[in-house]
Amino acid sequence: MTKQRVLSGIQPTGSLHLGNYLGAIKNWVSAQKNYDNLFCIVDLHAITIPENAKGLNKRTRETAGILFAAGIDPNVSSLFVQSQISAHSELAWILNCFIPMGWMKRMTQFKDKAGEERESASVGLFDYPALMAADILVYDADLVPVGEDQKQHLELTRDVAERFNNMYGETFKIPNPSIPPVGARIMSLDNPTQKMSKSDQGKNQTINLLDSPDEIRSKFRKATTDSDRLITFDKQKPGVFNLLTIYQVLTGQTESEILVSFDGKGYGDLKEVVAEVVISELEPLQQKYRDLTEDSRTIDTLLQQSADLVKPIADDTLSRVKHKLGLG
Repeated sequence: MTKQRVLSGIQPTGSLHLGNYLGAIKNWVSAQKNYDNLFCIVDLHAITIPENAKGLNKRTRETAGILFAAGIDPNVSSLFVQSQISAHSELAWILNCFIPMGWMKRMTQFKDKAGEERESASVGLFDYPALMAADILVYDADLVPVGEDQKQHLELTRDVAERFNNMYGETFKIPNPSIPPVGARIMSLDNPTQKMSKSDQGKNQTINLLDSPDEIRSKFRKATTDSDRLITFDKQKPGVFNLLTIYQVLTGQTESEILVSFDGKGYGDLKEVVAEVVISELEPLQQKYRDLTEDSRTIDTLLQQSADLVKPIADDTLSRVKHKLGLG
């Protein structure tokens, strides 16, 4: 039976962190043999907000290297860079001509990201959903893993695909949302009421996947807890709950087993033990990353191999669309 095709995108902005790893990347790796997976590093989306060219190029390669090092297998899945496939941009323009302004104005993420600066925000930021729709439709994706912040964009993708199909006949496959496995919700170490985020600016808020052991230990030592000393799975104690969640996900132990092991111990002990578990988990990933980046050509070669595999799929879809429109 043909595997369903799944498209997942990740922006090369900021540094990949423990929240990304436990919330998504581990699930991608474990499930990749069940689907025809396309993992796209969406660098064109990244420039909707001004980016330094050298920095973007570096983060794109770093993101790819970390994903390969975490276990994305280029013999099983395709991991490629969005801007290497020109069909994304060309199809996005075509879709723009079929998306009413009213649909775009309803997109709440633009309002959230632009804030009070909507008049000075780029057209690209406003038009982000059209490019996302092209990313999905150009590969005839069956499933798209989406979080709450992207559900509305997938609905627009389905709407524009159905509109085009109604006007020109069956052309696009209508993608369905895929609810990802519930990954761990890892919170900021400084502010455990907020998710760990790539956009966090605080020095100690995130555990980046390439942090050294000393950096990881230092960040955990400074993690926010509370004035109590009770180690318990209580969401009313968000700092302690966050540390215990990280420990539980990485060890696979039950709540009762964990509480027994920390009986009579304090927050300093908890932070130290969690730090060592994280260091142990990330060590193989970091070593594989170092191996991959010893030769600067290795990651580019792997990315190009995947781009060569997926480009004919994208080109075929674009050709089908242009034929329907009488273009070219």
